[in-house]
Amino acid sequence: MGVRIRQAAERDREAVVRLLDEAFMHDPVSSWVFPDEAHRRRVHGVFLGVFLDIALTEGRVDMTEDGTAAALWLQVPAEAPEEEDDTPARMREIADPDNERAELVGRLTGAVHPQGRAHEYLLLIAVSPERQGEGLGTALLAPALERCDREGVPAYLEASSARSCRLYERLGFAFTDRTVQLPDGPLMWPMWREPIAPGSGGAARTPAP
Repeated sequence: MGVRIRQAAERDREAVVRLLDEAFMHDPVSSWVFPDEAHRRRVHGVFLGVFLDIALTEGRVDMTEDGTAAALWLQVPAEAPEEEDDTPARMREIADPDNERAELVGRLTGAVHPQGRAHEYLLLIAVSPERQGEGLGTALLAPALERCDREGVPAYLEASSARSCRLYERLGFAFTDRTVQLPDGPLMWPMWREPIAPGSGGAARTPAP
C-alpha cells in the first residue's frame, strides 16, 4: 500500500488533535473516562491534546501526508525517572479537573509500564473513522517497527480493545499477561514487541521486563 508518511510538527497540531478526537470519540477507554457523550465532545480533544503535546515536544509524531492517520511515539529509557510522572495529573487539570478518571487511567497504565529496558512507546495511533479498515494503521507503523528491528529496540503499547489487540499481534506484539482493569470499566491490554532479527522469519519473544 503506497502511503506517504511524514513527521508532524507544531503547525500540524490542530489537525492531529481533530483526528485524535474523531478516532477515539467512541473508544472504550474514552467512553469510560467521559461517560456523558455531550461532555466528552467538549473536553475529549483537550484531553488527547496533552498526549500530542508530549509527543511533539519529547518524541515523534508520524502522520500520513493526507492527514488521515497519525502515530504518537516516545522513546523510553531503561532507567526509570527519579521524579514521579506528572502527566496524569496534568491531563486531569487541563482537560477535566473534577474528573478523577481523567487522571486514574494514566496512573493505572503507568503502574504496569515495563521498566529496565529502553523501548519505543506507541502512545496512540489514530485513523480517521471513514478510512478505518483500509490498512492505513499498519502502513503507518511499518517504518517505525522496521527501524526498531534494525536498531534492536523493543516496542510497547496498550491496546484498548480485544479487536485492536489482535491487530497488533499481527505486527509482532504480544500480550504481557497483565491486563489493566479500569474500575467498573473496560480492560486494557499492555503489549510488548521484541525486535525481529533480519532473516529470522519472526521474533523469538521474551516476556516484557
